[in-house]
Amino acid sequence: MRSRRHFFTSAAAFSAAVAFAAALPAPVHAQADWPQRPVTLIVPFAAGGNTDGIARITAERLSSAFGKSFVIENRPGAGGAIAAELVSKAAPDGHTLFIAALPVMAIVPAVNKVRYDPVKNFEPISNIATNPFVLVVNKDVPVKTLKEFVDYVGARKGQLSYGSAGIGSLNHLSMALFLKKAGLEMTHVPYKGNAPALADVVAGHIPAMFSNFSDALPQAKAGNVRMLALSSDKRNPLAQEVPTVAESGYPDYAVLTWNGLMAPANTPKPIIDKIAAEIAAAVKDEKFAARLSEFGVDPLGNSPAEYKAMLARDVATWAEAVSLAGVKQ
Repeated sequence: MRSRRHFFTSAAAFSAAVAFAAALPAPVHAQADWPQRPVTLIVPFAAGGNTDGIARITAERLSSAFGKSFVIENRPGAGGAIAAELVSKAAPDGHTLFIAALPVMAIVPAVNKVRYDPVKNFEPISNIATNPFVLVVNKDVPVKTLKEFVDYVGARKGQLSYGSAGIGSLNHLSMALFLKKAGLEMTHVPYKGNAPALADVVAGHIPAMFSNFSDALPQAKAGNVRMLALSSDKRNPLAQEVPTVAESGYPDYAVLTWNGLMAPANTPKPIIDKIAAEIAAAVKDEKFAARLSEFGVDPLGNSPAEYKAMLARDVATWAEAVSLAGVKQ
């Protein structure tokens, strides 16, 4: 009996030691030699979408820069939580990276119970690209500025509706957050995606929505909708005439969706910095930036410290938005 008890105690101790060792940073020589083998880039969504496209462009760049293959592995499911949990438990040696998306890191954890902490379980490397939303109205709605929109909606308390890509979607929460800050009431009409919601704004079935900028721009150029204000903290070069919400009277409002590169917590800083430096160089490359722009995003390439601060801020912002919108599990 004693030998069996001793065996199980030893086995448990061995398993605990293995788990502890896996969480430790890689040795100095391994950091210097990184990457020692192909690197896996985990993507939280299926192949074919924006996040996947950004991931593949980034993988090509990093493969070329570091002389090892950066292999895409799509792990869709549970709104991205499956992929995030996988990365959070991976060895922190720089050979498993995560193409993170804002909803996975800031919205899914606020709505659902997940087995990862978006701040504690990851090392932000660099935010590759951002994508703003823009408040649009049907061409026949008699407003041309954000102030006029606020006055128009305020005079029709609870009588007007707005569309979104679905309950808990980024543009749903973006509008909920803005309405709260502006002291307005509108009825939410959820759709199955940004495109059908925007189509109903164009048709005049609903008067307004926060749309993906890349979807709204062609409709605005065609005269079907009017773009009133961008959710980002700066104007977009493709529509310099459109002001931001912040400069239109709401200085603390800034909403962006993004895709960035992260690693498991405790990944050595030299590896993090090495990858971040390459991303920073990549976004300044005209060809790389042009390929990203095809997905309607703005190249960013910020530092690990800047990305970490952005993540913490966004987690707080979207938790507030989820609460305001009454989105529940």
